[in-house]
Amino acid sequence: MKRTLIWLACAGFVAACSQSTPPPAEKAPAPAPVAAAPTLPPLTSGVTKENMDTTARAQDDFYRYVNGHWLDTFQIPDDKPMSGAFVKLDDEAKANIRAIIEETAKAADSTDKDKQKIADLYASFMDEAALESAGLKPLEAEFARIDALKDKKEIPALVAHFLQIGATAPFGGFVHQDNKDSTKYVVDLQQDGLGLPDRDYYLENDAKLKQIREAYAKFIEKMLAMSGDKAAAASAKAMLAFETELARVQWTKVQLRDPIKGYNKETFGDLAKLAPGYDWKSFLVAAGIEGKTDYVIVGQPSYMTGMDKILTKTPLATLKTYFRWQLLRNYAKYLNKDFVDARFAFYGTELRGVPADQPRWKRGVGLTEGIIGEAVGKLYVAKHFPPESKARMDQLVKNLLAAYKQSIDTLDWMSPETKKAAQEKLAKFMPKIGYPDKWRDYSALEIKKDDLVGNVMRGNAFEYQRNIDKLGKPVDRAEWGMTPQTVNAYYNPELNEIVFPAAILQPPFFDAKADDAVNYGGIGAVIGHEISHGFDDQGSQYDGDGNLRDWWTAADHEKFAAKTKALVAQYAAFEPVPGYHLNGELTLGENIADNSGLAIAYKAYKISLGGKPAPTPDDFSGDQRLYIGWAQAWQAKVRDKFAIELIKSDPHSLPVDRVLGTLSNQTPFYDAFGVKEGDKMYVAPEKRVTIW
Repeated sequence: MKRTLIWLACAGFVAACSQSTPPPAEKAPAPAPVAAAPTLPPLTSGVTKENMDTTARAQDDFYRYVNGHWLDTFQIPDDKPMSGAFVKLDDEAKANIRAIIEETAKAADSTDKDKQKIADLYASFMDEAALESAGLKPLEAEFARIDALKDKKEIPALVAHFLQIGATAPFGGFVHQDNKDSTKYVVDLQQDGLGLPDRDYYLENDAKLKQIREAYAKFIEKMLAMSGDKAAAASAKAMLAFETELARVQWTKVQLRDPIKGYNKETFGDLAKLAPGYDWKSFLVAAGIEGKTDYVIVGQPSYMTGMDKILTKTPLATLKTYFRWQLLRNYAKYLNKDFVDARFAFYGTELRGVPADQPRWKRGVGLTEGIIGEAVGKLYVAKHFPPESKARMDQLVKNLLAAYKQSIDTLDWMSPETKKAAQEKLAKFMPKIGYPDKWRDYSALEIKKDDLVGNVMRGNAFEYQRNIDKLGKPVDRAEWGMTPQTVNAYYNPELNEIVFPAAILQPPFFDAKADDAVNYGGIGAVIGHEISHGFDDQGSQYDGDGNLRDWWTAADHEKFAAKTKALVAQYAAFEPVPGYHLNGELTLGENIADNSGLAIAYKAYKISLGGKPAPTPDDFSGDQRLYIGWAQAWQAKVRDKFAIELIKSDPHSLPVDRVLGTLSNQTPFYDAFGVKEGDKMYVAPEKRVTIW
């Protein structure tokens, strides 16, 4: 549900003081001039008219009406799988961070150790000459560890080590709150082990996915050959077969959305029954889990059983090659140019259709954020997020929460009993805006200016240990799951929190110089989206304290299911790429959030007007600007190959479908733009899905 806002304030400067004419000499001196009251520039409409195609009818294709000229003239940059509003903001954030890092690096004898670590980590990535000279040497110790395996009983300890250094293994683990006891931290074990985005890439036989499988096998062969495997072709064939076996026993993305089925509390003894051939004792000790807790949560029990059987029948030599391959795949981007290029040729060009890799500086910024992100965020916030922005955002969030509070009592699908519980949950929502109150401590993280691979491994190990150390301690409710410089937002049901990092609080989501309406359609709908996750098909299963508990009546569930069933069918009809329809079940939660968020943003906008008419900074009404703001926020172009990946693995609908699907269910949109029967945007009133 993490995925992936400022109030209606205007920015302006105080006008210069007015000048007073000197008094005549014969009169007494006049009082000293008094400064004029501050004046603010008039608000802009917030509508980017140059992006519009007004030859398109808003009633037939609103996405094109708002973004058509941009769609016709904008070319996706060669280094991107998609581009648009989110990507533009991310690019701007990365450029700002680059400047911060480079300024930090120039500061001589810095006494700020975090700043020094940021500079050294970035420098280790940018030193291409050193990486060319090193070749595969940075991975030699890890390869030796794999080669030294004498028995399959040693594999669990190796898996634990892979989790610590951030390399893919047949299953993964992470620390979070216990879904049924939000006062405790627990370890979750989850299916993993694949090099392609989803199990469908291994198991479905349409032409495009088969082509990607064939290219993946060639990619494996090339990388293994580059690493010295003299039987690379045979090894690649074995790797694809092994990963396909893992894919067959994995749960689908739709199955993974069910938090009840995914909550399986297992004692350490239960693990032995689940996968009897796996040495869990060895794993738990090596992973640092034993002694800190006496149970874990297994996300997909049937997968663990299936994985155990696969590991049992697979020769040790094949498993050693598999771990060697996964280590190489995960770390190739930190090696010399040949490995970087080979990895990008598959994951960038073949899989996503991207012609060129990102500039090295941008990849270096991404790495630095990934390893020491909050230290970077602290510098970013100081320079790019003024305190007044946080204050205005606080108010906007309050407005959206107030709109939800009013709406709960009017819902036709929620009983009085459940409405009371919903109000209680809403009252416990915890907004986090801009940046954390307490910054992360990186004093235990070791960074060396001349050791990129070592820095990445130590960085992953630092984060792993930081999370393991939470076990047995009180839950830190102030912790953030995203850095301030992340262009995104999220709802976390276990903390019942909505989080809006600083970097998303910019146009087209929020424009401090624009009229309220377009901001409610942009960032207001994003706020409403995240709040609604607390009441969607997943989030509604958690109470206000973050515990997985059913607080709905049976009748509520039935009424809500009827609405969501219609939403599933509605979005499943979208076909962003010929032959590839959206998965209405996979995208259900996000579609609920989009529809609910925009509906609530509209109500909050009306509340903000206080009964007064909307301002008219242009030819559009307030309601029209709100819906234009929604379409502007999701402006995007996506390469077909990447669109297929998103359709298969992402719980969000494609941007164009997020806009059109959501608007077709908003009755005020019909009124604002005069949408009538016969128009392509028209959906009969009885078929519109209205949740909030």
